[in-house]
Amino acid sequence: MALPGAAWADTLVDNVTGIRVEAGGTVERFAAMLIDDAGKVKRLYRQGEKLPKDADYRIDGKGRVLLPGFIDSHVHLSGMGFAAIGLDLSDTTSLPGALTRIADYARRNPQKAWIIGSGWNEVSWGLNRMPTAAELDAAVGDRPVWLMRADGHAGWANTAALARAGITAKTAAPGGGRIIKGADGAPSGMLIDAATSLVESKLPAPLPEERDIAIRKAQDLLLARGVTAVSDMGTTLLDWQSIRREADLGRLHLRVAAYAAGVDDMVVIAGPGPSPWLYGDRLKLTGLKLYLDGALGSRGAWLTRPYADVPDETGLQRLSGTQLRNLMSRAAMDDFQVAIHAIGDAANREALDAIEEMGGSYPGDRRWRIEHAQVVAPEDIARFGALNVIASMQPHHQVSDRTMAEARLSPDRLAGAYAWRSLAAGGGRLAFGSDAPVEVPDVFEGLADAITRQDAKGEPFGGWQPQEVVTREAALAAYTAGGAYAMGADKRFGTLAKGEWADFVFVTVDPMLAQPATLRQGRVLETWIAGHKVWSANDAPTDMPQGR
Repeated sequence: MALPGAAWADTLVDNVTGIRVEAGGTVERFAAMLIDDAGKVKRLYRQGEKLPKDADYRIDGKGRVLLPGFIDSHVHLSGMGFAAIGLDLSDTTSLPGALTRIADYARRNPQKAWIIGSGWNEVSWGLNRMPTAAELDAAVGDRPVWLMRADGHAGWANTAALARAGITAKTAAPGGGRIIKGADGAPSGMLIDAATSLVESKLPAPLPEERDIAIRKAQDLLLARGVTAVSDMGTTLLDWQSIRREADLGRLHLRVAAYAAGVDDMVVIAGPGPSPWLYGDRLKLTGLKLYLDGALGSRGAWLTRPYADVPDETGLQRLSGTQLRNLMSRAAMDDFQVAIHAIGDAANREALDAIEEMGGSYPGDRRWRIEHAQVVAPEDIARFGALNVIASMQPHHQVSDRTMAEARLSPDRLAGAYAWRSLAAGGGRLAFGSDAPVEVPDVFEGLADAITRQDAKGEPFGGWQPQEVVTREAALAAYTAGGAYAMGADKRFGTLAKGEWADFVFVTVDPMLAQPATLRQGRVLETWIAGHKVWSANDAPTDMPQGR
């Protein structure tokens, strides 16, 4: 694997089926690309144009499809890495199957003081309730167990973990959180959103070398998927230090725009303002990530009306209006970008209200971001465009959440659910991603989801809320140019325009032409960053994980 750095001389990459796309969806095809000695695009050549004869090096593309490197606009790097090297329940399909895996993992790791994992989803298990501490005790009872739900907004604890955290029937949930309790008032083992901190504060901290391994693992998985840049949401000081250690050792290939986990991390990492792009535009502390509500699956998404399946709940508001505006102001006054997690329609409305108010005090190109924007009241959709808000969304969430969303919401409230086309038509800017490790960072799958609103089996027929499909061009733009714009990196990378970094991928399918089923089977053959090949399917280990 090549080390980060500049190409030594001009390099001509020819005999390619090249495709680039602008943020507005304009597609340009080309047959060759000249890369200068700094690793940036010098010129693109269309089919039939005369190619330079004085290039120092030539790479034969062998007719393969070449695309700009993919940009995942919402990942959790350390979470992704720890999920990959730890107890991963993401592919379990039943509660008994999950309990068997948990018990087996505990037997194979007798040295671990805690059993820690993630990825479970009671909906995937066909379970019409949350699992309990008693069920987890049956699998592991000799030490504490803590397992985060797939969405990262609920945690499942066994009795030992509850005891270690001091959680009893008398324990009150912190603001923005919920402790699920049984009919007898005893904690059930399920903690929602801010309440998860009661257990997480007791977890053993990963060693620095473990965190470094997790960051490397996340990078490996992303490069194998053709992802050359990410927005890392919720970066802590420890995460930042780990990423910098990798960069200092010449092992950071991925481009990372980091959004701090809180104001304290933001200030300690970057000080009086966003950091510059470091290591050849590979790392920048860009902004601040805020959580306004929870997730729909765990009923933490903040809704304007009660949940259809639990009429006395409207979700969780994790920040008051005053808290939200104070934090946004603290970031904006020093020119940090703000990214607000908002899933429910009440949360999205509150975020939009706050952005509208902040715009008067902090004018200019602020690029306010709303992360997920999953359920938006139809009357609020046009506000994304009016306020120049970036809708940072994850196409596969619609596929994963469809039946759950139908259960959580009444039919009349689905019109603004995962409303990609409407948000873009109203002037909002789309940036697509995966929310890894919540979803696999598979861009081909995301592209197919976006243009069909169907799953891999072609269901539902005609697509779910099919009026919200987007064009192929718009989908590809949201995974490339739109992602670069969302992190403030437009004109640096994302479109293969002249003067941008030569970040690109060779792939097996043409996303502008392939049928959806074929598109889902698309694979990355090679990943290049700054004119260097950093990953190749031919060189990848045979046991290289291709999922989370």
